[in-house]
Amino acid sequence: MPHESPTTPSPPRRPPGVRRRRGLAVAAAVALSAGLLGACGSEGKPTLTWYLNPDGQATFEAFAEQCSTDEYDIQTRLLPTSATDQRVQLARRLAAEDSQTDLMNLDPVFVPEFANAGWLLELPGDTVTDDTLEGIAETVRWEDKIYAAPLWANTQVLWYRKSLAQEAGLDMSQPVTWSQVVEAASSVDGATVGVQANKYEAYVVWINAMIEGAGGTILENPEAGVDAEVALDSDAAREAARVVDELASSPAAQADLSVSNEGTALAYMYGDGPGAFMVNWTFVYKNFEPSDANDYTKEQFDDLGWARYPRTVDGQESAPPVGGIDIGVGAFTEHPDFAREAAACITSVENQVELAVTDGLMPATQSAYDAGELAEAYPPDLLDLFRTSVDEGGPRPKSAFYATISGAIQSRWHPPSEVDPETTPERSQEYLQAVLEGKALL
Repeated sequence: MPHESPTTPSPPRRPPGVRRRRGLAVAAAVALSAGLLGACGSEGKPTLTWYLNPDGQATFEAFAEQCSTDEYDIQTRLLPTSATDQRVQLARRLAAEDSQTDLMNLDPVFVPEFANAGWLLELPGDTVTDDTLEGIAETVRWEDKIYAAPLWANTQVLWYRKSLAQEAGLDMSQPVTWSQVVEAASSVDGATVGVQANKYEAYVVWINAMIEGAGGTILENPEAGVDAEVALDSDAAREAARVVDELASSPAAQADLSVSNEGTALAYMYGDGPGAFMVNWTFVYKNFEPSDANDYTKEQFDDLGWARYPRTVDGQESAPPVGGIDIGVGAFTEHPDFAREAAACITSVENQVELAVTDGLMPATQSAYDAGELAEAYPPDLLDLFRTSVDEGGPRPKSAFYATISGAIQSRWHPPSEVDPETTPERSQEYLQAVLEGKALL
């Protein structure tokens, strides 16, 4: 969740289950064994260290136990919540040629950077097959080679209270625009529109999706690296800036807009008042599903609706964000064959199904979507919406310098209350171009 990725939402409230309880037990066992045995593993076996993002942590710990073999053990280490902070921690380890960074969960946008730097081992060609959703398959390729294994594919949809949409008179059976959503929420006292607009990666996810949805792009040729052509001074970027300005200056803006993230937006859905419209990742369904882990009622859950990501401009299909998690193998691991084998085990179709059912983190393969367990766990129209949104989504620029690109955009588009459709796209165009050319510091 990304989530940030893709995303990286605050850990959602999850329904209990056998696998979850098993994962918690595994976490304790792993922590104990790590403290006693370190990198040696049990009985002299090597231990592979797998760096995790927080989403689905308990399930991942169960995968670590499941995919350990007679030849090696897998232990987990937790990365920070923010995708940006995850990147920094991993980059520091890999730049220092850390031999114990064997496996790592990566936001897809950082795969090109890490592969280009020589920090990831190439994986077998059959890591990506015809079964892999194209929206996530493209994220693991760099210079015609595969450097990561798709684990789960994330996307955002528009979540909303059905009763709120009805009160606002908004027909959710038809595609809706951002302007229509903001106007509808503004017409109901206390209703809001939830987005991710803190100064972090998920804010760029929102901006990029709106630009792509208006027919534009941030970079014309991202593969050119620092020589890429910046395309932010465009009508599409001005449309995106218009939406940011429209929401920020409306009664529908949430009070914490400038620091909002995937987790903070959740509170508005069933808090005091009529509820919210919210763009957020796939984990939301499981987060709100009534269980022993939360106090949501069946009546509240039945009021939860979903629709395709809002359109930036009327008459043009939206480009939902594409995120998820890919697993990379560190280039300096002392056990490359074991690490590749472990990555294949962790990303199996069966494990993708388990992750979706338990944690709401959706599969990266078509066959996993067709699994009977998913049909029992999710409404069929929601599954179709998730799969379509990944395949028809708008990816962020695929560049070895993506972290620089994202940082430059954040610095000129934040806070949302100061975004101006007439000036922000041009200013961000000039600044990003200067940063890429080495004429300005980030």
